[in-house]
Amino acid sequence: MAILVVGSVAIDTIETPFGSVDSVQGGAASYFALAASLYDTVRLVAVVGEDFPPPFLASFQARGVDLRGLRVMSGATFRWGGRYHLDMNSRDTLFTELGVFADFRPDIPDAYHDSAVIFLANIQPQLQLEVLRQMTVGAPASRLIALDTMNLWIETARDALTDVLRQVDIVLIAEEEARQYAGTTSLRAAVRHLFSLGPKVLVVKQGSYGALLFSADGRFFAAPAYPLEDVRDPTGAGDAFAGGFLGYLSSRITAGHPLSALDYRRALVHGNILGSFACEDFSVARVKALTPSEIAARYREFVDYTHFEGTWSSEQ
Repeated sequence: MAILVVGSVAIDTIETPFGSVDSVQGGAASYFALAASLYDTVRLVAVVGEDFPPPFLASFQARGVDLRGLRVMSGATFRWGGRYHLDMNSRDTLFTELGVFADFRPDIPDAYHDSAVIFLANIQPQLQLEVLRQMTVGAPASRLIALDTMNLWIETARDALTDVLRQVDIVLIAEEEARQYAGTTSLRAAVRHLFSLGPKVLVVKQGSYGALLFSADGRFFAAPAYPLEDVRDPTGAGDAFAGGFLGYLSSRITAGHPLSALDYRRALVHGNILGSFACEDFSVARVKALTPSEIAARYREFVDYTHFEGTWSSEQ
């Protein structure tokens, strides 16, 4: 079994109050692939230009990422530049140069059609729909389909996004985007609206506050963010989160375990862990250097600081 990710691979320039880097590895699919590959095999479908640095390719290969779906086209790789404010929760886009990504049309290799997990990273909903059209062949019964989205697609491609939402099992979405899509200030109402479209699981990302897990059967779970002492660069933290979340679930499927409510809760913690590591250094540097033993150590910390006894009486 394996995880298929379709999304952007980019070259970033980043400024934060704590430093800056130029022409570093970026893109949603890069963060996701490097994070998820710590749990299971990752298959990458994306496009880069002839200027894409060989060391960036080597970082995928070092993690065993299957690159048969990565196309190298004549032209420049997608480049993005951003500057973060002091609170690190808001940023200004300095430039966006789509390059070959402007003409990206996903072409899924036949060998990828048996992927157990599909992650539709943050790309145009029309492209996400094209991926689903191609992946109807050879779909395993246990397949999970997850998607990420953003406010731009809610504003400019709402109908296509709604079509995608009707065909996926898991939606990963920021809290403000869930409210925006549903047209309500109530998160609970937004969750109900999204579930009415068909997804079974919603993961509501809250940035530095953690994440919420909702399931269509009414279950709810909250996981706080890991309290970092030093946040250097939050770029890609949400994509690394998705890699940890879906990577853990994929590893359970690969091991032959039917997914339980507890698996989803553990996956949410793994997502928070990978997102926290991503913030500790610029670009993908921390995720690229991460080891399973470091994940296990932080997981134990999560268990320690979130556990409490459930019995309570107002008379005590």
